[in-house]
Amino acid sequence: MSSPPPSVALGCGWDCGKYILCTNCRTLHWLWRDNVGDWYRTLEGPSGLAWEGRGGCRAVCDPPLLSPAVDTDKPVTLGVYLTKKEQKKLRRQARREGLKEMQEKIRLGLMPPPEPKVRISNLMRVLGTEAVQDPTKVEAHVRAQMAKRLKAHQDANSARKLTAHQRREKKMKKLKEDLSQGTHIAVYRIRNLSNSAKKFKVETNAAQLYLSGTVVLHKDVNVVVVEGGPKAQKKFKRLMLHRVKWAEQTASSRDDDEDGSDDDAVKKVNKCALVWEGTAKERSFGDMKFKQCPTESMAREHFKKHGVEHYWDLALSQSVLEVTED
Repeated sequence: MSSPPPSVALGCGWDCGKYILCTNCRTLHWLWRDNVGDWYRTLEGPSGLAWEGRGGCRAVCDPPLLSPAVDTDKPVTLGVYLTKKEQKKLRRQARREGLKEMQEKIRLGLMPPPEPKVRISNLMRVLGTEAVQDPTKVEAHVRAQMAKRLKAHQDANSARKLTAHQRREKKMKKLKEDLSQGTHIAVYRIRNLSNSAKKFKVETNAAQLYLSGTVVLHKDVNVVVVEGGPKAQKKFKRLMLHRVKWAEQTASSRDDDEDGSDDDAVKKVNKCALVWEGTAKERSFGDMKFKQCPTESMAREHFKKHGVEHYWDLALSQSVLEVTED
């Protein structure tokens, strides 16, 4: 099949063997000269469309109809969120309906009436003369009733209680998020990540929030890439930019810096900066792992292997600009 000819503006000259003009919509259409099978559609028939053109052209090449990427016919339903006042009102209404149903069953004799809820504080008011005649027996009966109600309450709680496996799954489901609409990505740049305690915080929090990514360790340009859901990214962002005090150093890391050959690294204030955040179609990395890269080429090669070398380029360029400003 030959490619279609280029579009021609109205008023210009054109070959009527290739183009045809509809007199109804005043739109210029292009034609195929060679035989393209089912793509030819004749315009003669009951529709009565009028066409201008030389050479008796009566076939217009219509491209095949493609289904839309999104189902427009499907109704979009928005979640309904009730206020606290509305939730309490619904609970009261449901409880009132349940009590009415139970009263109707008692009235019809389908179930026996419940025993009076007697406590030590109201036994004289509820039982009256019976409590005066034999108070010891009444008190024992009331305490037995109280123990029975307490046991029923504890049994109901035990029946609803989740097992250890169910609790673990519930917590995991709460932390894991739906990534079908895209994966949220954040790239951080840290000047010095030699402190093992701070490394542990980064790695542990990423694992607890079910974030994937990588940490590339390079002199003055330590890049942390995390991928996951928006809620987890919000928590991890607070960790990196607020909770961790990057300027503070432990005694061991301070000794390592002083013993190092580069004296300028000691004078620089350590800090963390957000390089970029956005979304991607899918994850590029697996579980959070640390990668030591002595040279810039090795660091860029590590990102290029996962198809995201622009993360390193952006972090490195910002680091160079920061050095020049200092």
